[in-house]
Amino acid sequence: MQLLETIKCKDGKLYNLEYHQARFDVARMKFFPDAPKLKLEELIEIPESCTVGLFRCRVVYAEQVEKIEFLPHQYRSFNSIRLIEDNSIEYRCKYTDRQQLQDLYEQRGNYDDILIVQNNCITDSFTANPIFFDGQKWWTPDTPLLPGTQRARLLAENKISVCRITVNDLNNYQKMGLINALQDMDDMPVLPVERIRINPITNPNG
Repeated sequence: MQLLETIKCKDGKLYNLEYHQARFDVARMKFFPDAPKLKLEELIEIPESCTVGLFRCRVVYAEQVEKIEFLPHQYRSFNSIRLIEDNSIEYRCKYTDRQQLQDLYEQRGNYDDILIVQNNCITDSFTANPIFFDGQKWWTPDTPLLPGTQRARLLAENKISVCRITVNDLNNYQKMGLINALQDMDDMPVLPVERIRINPITNPNG
């Protein structure tokens, strides 16, 4: 089993490292309780070729860090999103194996992305935590599959709040954004809720 941290590296700077470190520590304590503590900032060396521009720093680890790589990143836009229902999917840690998520993503049809519904509650998209704007505040579901590092930071800074968001609640919001380690509120894709396919399709394995 391998786990993963994906860290934003922009112009030679690593972002939200304390939140990645916290999640890294929790996962290693859970699966490898006897492993020595490791500090990401001491292990990650930014190559000279990655000091200008936007990159994904991928840290693959198990008991020890097994690989660190930097990949160029471009933000993608999307114009539509489809609800996919799966009541059995589990992704509480950031595993390198994302096959369950990939299987759901491949059911999106002509839509650009998916929102996964579990027990009628909104969870995550394929690669991000959703946030919803009600005209005054941004809210994020209290039922994420994987609570992300960007989500944790924005909650700590009181820029977003948490509440239960069901499929029936979606019409109470004006627009949706998708946040992850590479996308904060300044550069996240935003979609009017009218572009969400409200009637979820059910994953036959879920």
